Amino acid sequence: MLLGTWNLENLYRPGGPYGPENEAAYGAKLAALAAVITELDPTLLGVQEVGDPEALKDLAGMLDDDWHLALSEHADSRGIRVGFLSRTAVTVLADTTAFPAELRPVQVDDSGVTAARAGRGFLAVEVVAAGDGPLRVAVCHLKSKLLSYPNGRFQPRDEGERGRYGAYALYRRAAEATALRALADELLDGDGQGRDVAVLGDLNDEVQAATTQILLGPPGSEIGTPGYEKDDKGDATRLWDVAPLIPPGQRYSRVNSGRRELIDHVLVSHRLVHRVTAAGTGLPGEGPPGLPSVGPDPAERRGAPGSDHAPVWVRIGG
Repeated sequence: MLLGTWNLENLYRPGGPYGPENEAAYGAKLAALAAVITELDPTLLGVQEVGDPEALKDLAGMLDDDWHLALSEHADSRGIRVGFLSRTAVTVLADTTAFPAELRPVQVDDSGVTAARAGRGFLAVEVVAAGDGPLRVAVCHLKSKLLSYPNGRFQPRDEGERGRYGAYALYRRAAEATALRALADELLDGDGQGRDVAVLGDLNDEVQAATTQILLGPPGSEIGTPGYEKDDKGDATRLWDVAPLIPPGQRYSRVNSGRRELIDHVLVSHRLVHRVTAAGTGLPGEGPPGLPSVGPDPAERRGAPGSDHAPVWVRIGG
C-alpha cells in the first residue's frame, strides 16, 4: 500500500481569479498532475489546494480506473480545501475546523481580529485496505509561512510589519496544529499499537518546527533513536513522522527562494510505522524532485502546469 500527500497548487477550473486563464493552460496543468499520480500509483492520496471541487473530478477523470473522492466542506477565503483520492471507498469520519474548547482565539492581524477556528478544514476518513483492516487518515493544510498583508499585499511596509504578521501566522499554525492533534487523539483512541492511523498534509513547516512537533504526541522513540525499537507507554498515542526514512538527498517537498524545505509530511501510528518499507518525495526511483523555486508572491505561478510541491509518500507492507 502506498499512502501519500500532495499539494496540487491552486487546482481551479479556468476563468476565476486564481486558476489558469484559459482551457489550454488548465489542460496542461491537469495532464501534468495526472501523469505524476498515475506513476505514483497511490492507494490513498491526501490532497491540498483544491479550489474547485469540479476540478478534482476532472483530474480523477484523467486517471486510470475509478477513483473515490472526498472533499472537506470547509474552504478558506480563496475557496481552497483538502481532500482525498482513493482506490477504494471512503467513509468520512470527521470534517472540522474546531479548536479544542480550552484553546482561546488567536490574533490574526494588526486590527486585533482573532480566529477561533482553523482556516481550512481537517478531513478524516476510513478506508479498508485489502487484508489489512480499517485505515483511518486525516489530511490537513495548516496556515502558510508565505505571508500576506492588508489590501492584498505580499510585501510588508517595513520590518516591523513583517515581524508582526509572521507572528500572527505562527499563532494560527500552532493553534491549528493543536486542533489537528486533538483530531488525531480521537482517531488513535489510545490504541495506536492496534490501530492503523495516519495524519498527513501540508504542515507549512519543517520536521523540527514546534508546530510539527505538536503533532507527535509523547516524546521519545523517534525514528533513528535507541528507543525506536523499544515499546513504551507512549506508543499508544504517539505519531511518527516518516521524514527520517526519506533518503537525505530527497528530503524536501518545496523550494522556497532557492532553499529546499520539507513542509509536507506523513505521520503514522505505532502499528503502521513498523510496517514501513520505504518513504520518499517525488516519484519512487527517480531521485530528488525537480521543483521550481517559489517566492513570496504565489500569484507569480498562476496557471503554471503541475505543482510547486512534490508528493510525499510512504509504502507500507502487510
